[in-house]
This record gives sequence, structure tokens and C-alpha cells, in this order.
Amino acid sequence: MMDIITNIIVKEDDIDDLEHVNNSVYLNYLEKARGQWFRRAGISFENMHVQNLATVVLKINITFIKEAKLGDLLKIKTTPFRLGNSSFEVKQEIYNQVEEKITEAIVTSVMLNKTERKSIPVIEKIARQF
Repeated sequence: MMDIITNIIVKEDDIDDLEHVNNSVYLNYLEKARGQWFRRAGISFENMHVQNLATVVLKINITFIKEAKLGDLLKIKTTPFRLGNSSFEVKQEIYNQVEEKITEAIVTSVMLNKTERKSIPVIEKIARQF
């Protein structure tokens, strides 16, 4: 099982009128971290494109625990959680610079044949990470 850590610094564009990270921005943070997880697993989006494969997000269950503010250094931990036949889940946790958990999410993705737009079994390079 492969856990990875992604670091992100909160920028001015990430902040809303309440002077904290807007809820929609967290989804971008989590996506960046999942992209890094795929690359560390040896899965490039270019290679998947050539093979006519994709993963699509089916569901995100996210809990906002504490706020993040401008300049915070965030650490996103991405961990394989559950492997199905054509779907898989990763658990993602975001911590601030003082190691307080501020967000947690379970992201369910489905393996897809891009031409047929139908789910297929999870490819081996992903499955072996679980």
C-alpha cells in the first residue's frame, strides 16, 4: 500500500470573503494530491490517454474540520483505502503546519474505457497499490 504526502501553500486566490480557504478549493488540493499519487504509482495521464483509459471521480465524501488561512503550509496524505472491481477509493487527509487535521475525504473513482464511456476493471498498476 502506497501512502504519499503532497505539500501545498495556501495562496491569496484560494481565500474567500471569510478570509479562509473556500470549500471548492479543497477539491483542487485533493485532485493535485491524487495526481501525485498516480505519478508515484507509475501511472501517467499521457500513458492512460494512449491506452484509451481514464479514471473519473464518482463520489467525494468530505468533512471540513478546521479552516486553513493564507500562508498556511498544508500537508495532504493520500492513502489507498478500498479496491473494488471497476472502482477504488482513496482516503485523503489534510493537515496544517502544526499537524492539526483540518479536512478528511474519501474519494471514489471508477476506471473507464474512454471511447465506450463504460467502466472496466481497475488496471493492475492501480490495483497493486491496495
